[in-house]
Amino acid sequence: MVWSPAKPYNDLPLLPPTAEYETKAVLRLAIRARASLSALDQAAKRMPNPLVLVNSLSLLEAQASSEIENIVTTTDDLFRFAQDPSDAASPETKETLRYRTALFAGTESIKRRPISITTAVEVCSLIHRREMNVRTLPGTYIGNPATREPIYTPPSGESVIRHKLSNWAEFIHTRADIDPLIVMALAHYQFEAIHPFEDGNGRTGRILNVLQLVAADLLNSPILYLSRFIIQNKDEYYRRLLEVTSQGAWEEWIAFILRGLQETADRTLQKIDRIQDLQAAMRAEIRASTTAGSNADLLDVLFENPYARINDVVQRCGVSRPTATSWLNGLVAAGALDDIKIGRDRLFINTRFMRMLATDEPIADDGDETLF
Repeated sequence: MVWSPAKPYNDLPLLPPTAEYETKAVLRLAIRARASLSALDQAAKRMPNPLVLVNSLSLLEAQASSEIENIVTTTDDLFRFAQDPSDAASPETKETLRYRTALFAGTESIKRRPISITTAVEVCSLIHRREMNVRTLPGTYIGNPATREPIYTPPSGESVIRHKLSNWAEFIHTRADIDPLIVMALAHYQFEAIHPFEDGNGRTGRILNVLQLVAADLLNSPILYLSRFIIQNKDEYYRRLLEVTSQGAWEEWIAFILRGLQETADRTLQKIDRIQDLQAAMRAEIRASTTAGSNADLLDVLFENPYARINDVVQRCGVSRPTATSWLNGLVAAGALDDIKIGRDRLFINTRFMRMLATDEPIADDGDETLF
């Protein structure tokens, strides 16, 4: 059957592809990406408090992945409501925070059992805060929002979808002969092509990417912020997906994903260095501006939750409210923190850390030419 964008792609081929995809160029890119991921993982493990990285990058991943689906919120709102998603948070902020909840739940889930259809269903259900299951009704298609012309129509029929999902899950676990990064790239295309849910497929698929890296022991925790790369290359991302379907362009798709993994790991490694430099500066400011001395818990509070409340310091550091207030006021007076009053709440903002999280510095050119 010839693929047609207007017809359900029930003949979507099972994994692995029959076409050549482990080319020399792809394998070279996989080696480089593996090296970058290994360096990132080791650097994260050496951090005195890895939660600083996990908490912050998971929120940025949630924001970027949601933005791809036109669910837009601000970084400030995400961090402000991360510990307390109250009624004051916008619906978009609450939905984005649920992405992080799903990411963390998925990470815990794969410690107990392998990635499966159930994993995908649970992740998608947490994103939507309602029970999601495999599509049973026809009529789903991906199209031009202006003309409503179909660009791609995924497989239709619950039995067809479940059969292809079973193959997707089996492929992830049984192909130890294929580099796990290549497995991830192949599985990501397949999941998006199956498009098993009525909504949330993109976000669920991007969480599954990170879970595969953790499950393959390439990362100890979900610290890879890949959605930023996808946003920056959004047109190419969707074009490469479609070219696999229409032209069998597996090599180019895998190369795109591997390039994203390497660039993201390299940028995150740079960010770890900058975080540690900023922590050293803040540690000196704490000593100079407060009576906290070398209280490591205070430093941890300000980086784990850069929108900190007085109670956060009270509970984490085991001090009285007046002492916590005095410490935070001292850091505000020294210019190390900013503070804002919102209702009855006073928030102390680690502004330099927030600014650093939002900024990507250029990656140094290693002299290797781009392969694709």
